Amino acid sequence: MPTPPDPAVLYPDVAARGGLAAALRAAADGSLDSVLAASPDSGSLMSASVTSKLPHREPLRISAGTYERRWSIRGEEAFQGLCLIEGETDDLAQVARAARAWHDGDSLDDIRRAAPFARPTGRFEVPDLDPVRLVEAEWQSMLQEARGLEYSWQPQQQALVEAAYAEPALRALYPFTSHWALRFSSTTRPSLTFGSPCLSAGGDGTYGVGTGFITPNLGVFTTAAEAAALAVRHLPTDFGPVTLGRPLEP
Repeated sequence: MPTPPDPAVLYPDVAARGGLAAALRAAADGSLDSVLAASPDSGSLMSASVTSKLPHREPLRISAGTYERRWSIRGEEAFQGLCLIEGETDDLAQVARAARAWHDGDSLDDIRRAAPFARPTGRFEVPDLDPVRLVEAEWQSMLQEARGLEYSWQPQQQALVEAAYAEPALRALYPFTSHWALRFSSTTRPSLTFGSPCLSAGGDGTYGVGTGFITPNLGVFTTAAEAAALAVRHLPTDFGPVTLGRPLEP
């Protein structure tokens, strides 16, 4: 692993301002003066955060690249801690526009219009924590992710997710993945409920269904639709409807 350059060498302009927070304020021409906070300390060259007027949004996290002069953002919703918007750019002014829009409560699409590098993840915001809408938001994120994967097995993963979504009994459950295996919960994050069949896409173009983690002991099929249909038949009879997952104990 190569030694990263000194942050002050990689970001001399940020260092001259005294930190990333101050550099962002300058890039924003004053529009962030009252809302920007450095993290973890006021002189940090590498990170900062911006709060939001919306209580269901976590502060937007802004991080500087360690090896390359770039900045990334990550905006999460507060209940589950899941990402709503993210992106990378070498344009600090765009970061400042995204930060202000996040703070002001602009929609995710409007944030992207203000700062095109910022990419919504597919999840939509559910301020009232309606479990049905949280389920649909998670499905939309999973579908978007599967369609945009940059791996040779992307078509198989996309087919798996889309086939599961096409089954009403699976679509009504909260989806999640572990090592790209697709599973389903009867509660939302932050506390998932296990017990459903597990679906996986094989590198050989087959699709497996199992009772355990990536163990296709229930069957292996040549189409994702067949695998999803079998998963429905093996769902526990009392699995659902989906309820809110309880926050984990500290």
